[in-house]
Amino acid sequence: MSASDLAIELRGISKAFGPVQANKDISIQVKRGSIHGIIGENGAGKSTLMSILYGFYKADAGEVFIGGQKTEITDSQAAIDAGIGMVFQHFKLVENFSVLENIILGAEDGALLKPSLAKARTLLKKLADDYEMDVDPDAIIEDLGVGQQQRVEILKALYREADILILDEPTGVLTPAEADHLFRILQGLRDEGKTIILITHKLREIMEITDTVSVMRRGEMTATVRTADTSPEQLAELMVGRKVLLRVDKTPAAPGDVILEVENLRVVDGQGVERLRGIDLQIRAGEVLGIAGVAGNGQSELLEVLGGYARGTGTIRINGQEIDLTGTASDARTRRARGIAHVPEDRQREGLIMDFAAWENVAFGYQDDARFAPGLLMDHGAMRADCEGKMERFDVRPPDPMLAAKNFSGGNQQKIVLAREIERNPDLLLIGQPTRGVDIGAIEFIHQQVIALRDQGKAILLVSVELDEIMALSDRIAVMFDGRIMGERLPAETNANELGLLMAGMTGEDAA
Repeated sequence: MSASDLAIELRGISKAFGPVQANKDISIQVKRGSIHGIIGENGAGKSTLMSILYGFYKADAGEVFIGGQKTEITDSQAAIDAGIGMVFQHFKLVENFSVLENIILGAEDGALLKPSLAKARTLLKKLADDYEMDVDPDAIIEDLGVGQQQRVEILKALYREADILILDEPTGVLTPAEADHLFRILQGLRDEGKTIILITHKLREIMEITDTVSVMRRGEMTATVRTADTSPEQLAELMVGRKVLLRVDKTPAAPGDVILEVENLRVVDGQGVERLRGIDLQIRAGEVLGIAGVAGNGQSELLEVLGGYARGTGTIRINGQEIDLTGTASDARTRRARGIAHVPEDRQREGLIMDFAAWENVAFGYQDDARFAPGLLMDHGAMRADCEGKMERFDVRPPDPMLAAKNFSGGNQQKIVLAREIERNPDLLLIGQPTRGVDIGAIEFIHQQVIALRDQGKAILLVSVELDEIMALSDRIAVMFDGRIMGERLPAETNANELGLLMAGMTGEDAA
């Protein structure tokens, strides 16, 4: 491949953070006008490599070529000047600014904003029309859904005339429909001659959207192949270094006594909007009830009420004993005492305190345990020892109890939360989005832990926007739409089309 055919070439890129070698002698070529996937486990060095390309980090060694020309990327402005745009996994938008204000931020034409805004409005309309990214330019960012916020990030890069667009885990917060729309946008950009680099851990997306894929493992580039010449199984093995089971291996459930009973559960939010509208459900010992649905249809509120984070009306019984939903006995501590463990949907906001050490996070919520507080003072040594054991059993990397939660990859952060909750031997496990932003090796491990808990006779309520995950793990599936249960199905007796109709609000009779 000649230099003129290449949008990007990296030669011998290395980067270390103290003793950790994040990138080691990486070389890669990306063809102009293609969608090039980069995959690898969490901590493989994908984001570090792209952060070097975008000027967030400076490489310790190596060279960058853009369009065949050696280019010094000293900072993100140099990357933008070289025609590179980046859409981060966690968006870099000012939430109380409008779409238009975010688009021009840092790219104003002068001290007077009015001409910049007028120019941006005209160009934004053209870009939105060209690439099917209809977004109200006057909308405030905090009022937009995550799918539209992502479009704003892409439009911001295109406004700065990016020819190379890097997307870091772009579908991690999108619904399946939003992800499909994003793929259409990316294909349109490619057809216009743009070069797309897609960082993801989702093999289905790699196979569906990319032309070429590079695989990273432990800071090194292990392979680059044409997507048409490979398979999910081969890519998984290249990522992890061993064969990975891409399906959930489980025996049929053997349900026992009813553990959780919910009757006419209702929740009204602070704005007076009814988020749960009379939920009825049961979960028995030894089974997984999966809750399917597009995000924002009441699943989060269901988890919050059951976990003691929010209040509601109706009846909830655990092992036949009713739980107070309105008084002081409705908090999360009381839920834990009643045998309910909770892996929240957002591990960083609700599951961990990011600046605190792993051993502190593993003890949170259970710090009053007799092992940790045998007297007046807490036994920090016992807490650290407990954390060490959990890290070993759940394969948390690095296995360092003293390391702050923010310094672990997303998959290892999730393992810390799972270890804390699962090893409390709960009667009922509430688990929200268990594999969001988690690499394929960790996904396999997390799925195994969920099924192992089920096989121990525990009841599990699983909420996930990943329909494949719901189908694979659940023994029964309930579909939520607009705060209601639209219907219940057995995985062996349904399919994605039928569940999709229920998720769109059609009744069980209409979807049958």
